[in-house]
Amino acid sequence: MYNNSYGSNFSEGIWGGIKSSFRQGSALTRLIYINIGVFIIIKLIAVVITLTGGKNVDAMLLPYMGVPALPENLLHTPWTIITYMFTQFGFIHLLFNMLWLYWFGSIFLNYFSGSKLTGVYLLGGISGAIVYIAAYAIFPAFEVERFYSWAIGASASVMAIVFAVCTYLPNHKIYVFLIGPVKLIHLAIFTAVIDLISIPSGNAGGHIAHLGGAIFGYLFTLSMRRNLDLTGGLMSLLDKLGKLFSKPKKKMHVKYKKKVSDMNDIEYNEYKKQKDIRINDILDKISKHGYESLTKEEKEILFKSKN
Repeated sequence: MYNNSYGSNFSEGIWGGIKSSFRQGSALTRLIYINIGVFIIIKLIAVVITLTGGKNVDAMLLPYMGVPALPENLLHTPWTIITYMFTQFGFIHLLFNMLWLYWFGSIFLNYFSGSKLTGVYLLGGISGAIVYIAAYAIFPAFEVERFYSWAIGASASVMAIVFAVCTYLPNHKIYVFLIGPVKLIHLAIFTAVIDLISIPSGNAGGHIAHLGGAIFGYLFTLSMRRNLDLTGGLMSLLDKLGKLFSKPKKKMHVKYKKKVSDMNDIEYNEYKKQKDIRINDILDKISKHGYESLTKEEKEILFKSKN
């Protein structure tokens, strides 16, 4: 089966096609685009900084893109609790996060709306950040590390979506390469255990944030079963903000064309005058540029005038 949507999206060039598919695409498409877009922008900034003699670009950008472990630092860069969940410095990090997001986001959209997907992504990321900051403030192991630690990555947000799906469809099976069919509930438990036992092995903050996102995804599904939407408040706020900053729609004025038979003498004479002017303009255009230069509308007007 042939699908011409690709051609229509990209008929105005690559950039026009990207903008078109972003506007017309699902919430999942937009989330993936934003992550990829931020990654590309970071890499372009890195090129500029490197060419101008700068070094250690990731360390320079981290405090402005990543969420800090120290709450005092978050007061100076509050936007990072959002930007961190769209920021990946490494391509492999980005690739695996986007693959998981695509796989489980696609399943999510079969049962929930796009706005709920966006809400779970954002609130899952925020939950991961809160758990990360809390853990670094509570546990003695991070007493010194909290002063120079920041977290980045979409993993907590993705884990929220993964656990929302796995909790909603616990017995649904997927096929894992070299393993075979695996129930989603078993996949969720395995993933959580791996994050938990990996805390001592390095990237402790990242694994802790993953668990924070997973907890939110689990709670989201439990709340939905009780007809309570944990994402409703946030999405309502974002919707209001969107309307606040969007351009007001112009009022549409509908004009009805009067039939020739219903016109009086004055109206008919004006109508005939305007029609003759229009025909003369079309004939002038033909004499200067040829018949093929006419638009479809102009050809129709000329054809009707001859009948």
